Amino acid sequence: MMEKSLKLIITFPSTTQAIAFEKACLANKLPGRLIPLPREIDSGCGMAWCALPQDRKELEQIAQSEGIKISGVYQLFF
Repeated sequence: MMEKSLKLIITFPSTTQAIAFEKACLANKLPGRLIPLPREIDSGCGMAWCALPQDRKELEQIAQSEGIKISGVYQLFF
């Protein structure tokens, strides 16, 4: 059984914003991946970016520089 760990979850207002974020992260070799929105969060479009909490600043900066809208930023154990 895998141990749960703290994850950074970024939500978006639309699928378009989520996909744009994924493209920006891949192009800039930033960590993380798109996942279905965790049940614990009732926000956004149904997709979320999952990464490690220590990557938060860098991920928020890429969203800002690319003009990508974020609905929320959360930290969850899973």
